[in-house]
Amino acid sequence: MEIKILGGGCANCKALERLTREVIEELNLNANITEVKDIQKILAYGVMSTPALVVNEKVLVSGRVPSKNEILNLIKAEVQ
Repeated sequence: MEIKILGGGCANCKALERLTREVIEELNLNANITEVKDIQKILAYGVMSTPALVVNEKVLVSGRVPSKNEILNLIKAEVQ
């Protein structure tokens, strides 16, 4: 599973990354999590507001930090 956190490294971006890592660990998934800070690459996803969560090249959330439970449900849906 390929997961990307889109954003410039702000507090919200870091919070999204931390929560996502916690969810991946709880689900015991093999996932590669990377940060994307390049604005051109972020815009290529159609994201106008960060942070954003991208799983397997699909933007699941942008412009806010979802709850841990929401991230859990989103990632579970992508696994199935």
